[in-house]
Amino acid sequence: MEFEKSIEKQNDVVVRLTKHVIATVANGSNLVFSPTSINILLNLIAAGSSCVTKEQILSFVMSPSTVHLNAVLARIADNNGMEISDLRLFTANGVWIDRSIPLKPFFKDLLQNSYKATCNHVDFATKPSEVIEEVNTWAEVNTNGLIKEILSSDSMDTIRSSTLLLTNAVYFKGAWSSKFDAKLTKNNNFHLLDGTYVEVPFMTNYLEQYLGGYDGFQVLRLPYVDDHRQFSMYIYLPDDKDGLPALLKKIGSKPGFIDNHIPLNPISVDALEIPKFNFSFEFSASDVLKDMGLTSPFSPGGSLTEMVDSPSNGDSLYISNILHKACIEVDEEGTDASAVSVTCTCLSMKNPDFVADHPFLFTVREDNSGVILFIGQVLDPSKH
Repeated sequence: MEFEKSIEKQNDVVVRLTKHVIATVANGSNLVFSPTSINILLNLIAAGSSCVTKEQILSFVMSPSTVHLNAVLARIADNNGMEISDLRLFTANGVWIDRSIPLKPFFKDLLQNSYKATCNHVDFATKPSEVIEEVNTWAEVNTNGLIKEILSSDSMDTIRSSTLLLTNAVYFKGAWSSKFDAKLTKNNNFHLLDGTYVEVPFMTNYLEQYLGGYDGFQVLRLPYVDDHRQFSMYIYLPDDKDGLPALLKKIGSKPGFIDNHIPLNPISVDALEIPKFNFSFEFSASDVLKDMGLTSPFSPGGSLTEMVDSPSNGDSLYISNILHKACIEVDEEGTDASAVSVTCTCLSMKNPDFVADHPFLFTVREDNSGVILFIGQVLDPSKH
């Protein structure tokens, strides 16, 4: 399978997952999550699972093999830890394993050499609070302080009964290639889905923009500063004020929709107005995945047979939960976003406008490969 086609298929999975998260757990709120972070954990789970579980995961993410999933990871991690003045992408993986159970050599080698994961031996049963503190500190460090807590004190019982924790963090910070002048930022009305509106700060500029007009919606591409790879934010804005649900349905109706609606050339615009926004979102990714039919990793019965040696009492290892938390801030300078996952064209005589004064979808995408780092919806930018 060609790499580009593989990414396109996985982006279709991202759209399907996003629609399901919106329908089941978003509860009419702003949303952001990192499909990249969740995919990395799924790849780790697949690599350490029995054939049945591995095949179900590969089918779910529409990938022919774990090798292909690793190729995607390699693209993401190509500049892992890169840090120039205005652009940074960083991913990290961590493992916490009970002192009494050794990792299998193959899985230990995979974690250390392919995923560069830090391995920590802990006592889950008697020192769960210490494990929670360690994981939260790890999350804070690897998200540049954006996410300070992924495990709450309410998870004490879950941690106490755990044997293995797999964690992933993704941190992205990008400055716009053309920054917004803060002096032009002014309050305006953002129209909500229920017909009311809120007053929020809108960023404005008058430069040419990568803007595409399609049947019932527009797509705006906002590039970040350029390095040898190109990252961009995409905003999918329906024409109708209450058109986001219909747009989501349209995006999910055709394979390759995201990758086939990329504005390639800059055009003149008469108005560009985008609200500033800053919010976080967390959910149980495992509940959503199970609801979508991915059940094997979360079922007792020895599905994770390639991770650790079998416990002496004959118990089997399976995933009890995958927690995911993400946050994003968009302002005149650019975008700051982070996530942690834990596993317990119309023509017109005038130039077009792009006024994002009503709910829209957004992605943060690495354009060379097409990998979607973050995806979300903005329903009310006044809410954090």
